[in-house]
Amino acid sequence: MELLFIFFTGIVATTLGTLAGGGGLISLPVMLLLGLPVHSAIGANKVSNTVSSFSAFFYLLRHKSINFKESLWIIPFSLAGGITGGLIASALPAENLTIAAVVLLIFALATSFLNKSSFDHNQPLKKSGFGAAGLYGIGMYDGLFGPGQGTLMLYLFSWLKVSYIKAVGLVRLATFSSCFGAAVTYIAAGHIIWSLTLALLTGSVLGAQAGVRLAQKMKTSQVKPLLRIVTAILIIQLIIEQL
Repeated sequence: MELLFIFFTGIVATTLGTLAGGGGLISLPVMLLLGLPVHSAIGANKVSNTVSSFSAFFYLLRHKSINFKESLWIIPFSLAGGITGGLIASALPAENLTIAAVVLLIFALATSFLNKSSFDHNQPLKKSGFGAAGLYGIGMYDGLFGPGQGTLMLYLFSWLKVSYIKAVGLVRLATFSSCFGAAVTYIAAGHIIWSLTLALLTGSVLGAQAGVRLAQKMKTSQVKPLLRIVTAILIIQLIIEQL
């Protein structure tokens, strides 16, 4: 029963996470509620996100929604950030990470009202210092803690003026890269409970495939309201956890 519950949690969390981020604030509390040690819960999320994110990215790549050469430079910055975050996760109090996440999400929500792009653009993804710093920083946060990472990434790609469906694919590639780096560190440290992790992974792959197909049908006018709602919920939930 526990494995089945985790399986369905993976489906729901990753469907939402693919569309607007925030899946980690569903799956992570569920894992903790079931009594998993915090590092095992985070590790399970990293392993499952690695596989499910790649499956969603590969779907969009196969349907020519993403140019692989254009997006290739994302990998080293996100991977380096994820490894860095995974290595220093045990050295930082969780409270500090939550505060940082709240500040970043409030900033992203505020700028969404100032930024009028709303994913209306469809420009090629170009290398930039801003993009590289954003990828590394969010990747490091993903390795450290994670919830809200996908939402922050979507804002980043909105600021870089790419289309929504391309942004979804790029976020999945960045998430794969940062989670892969973090997952390796959690596996090496022996934090993974494989039966529970595989249940979450299986559900997450199904959720990612459902989410990416829904994303293809979404209009750009629907994206920013959804993103704002998810961001507000993330902020409220993170603040409540600190009270």
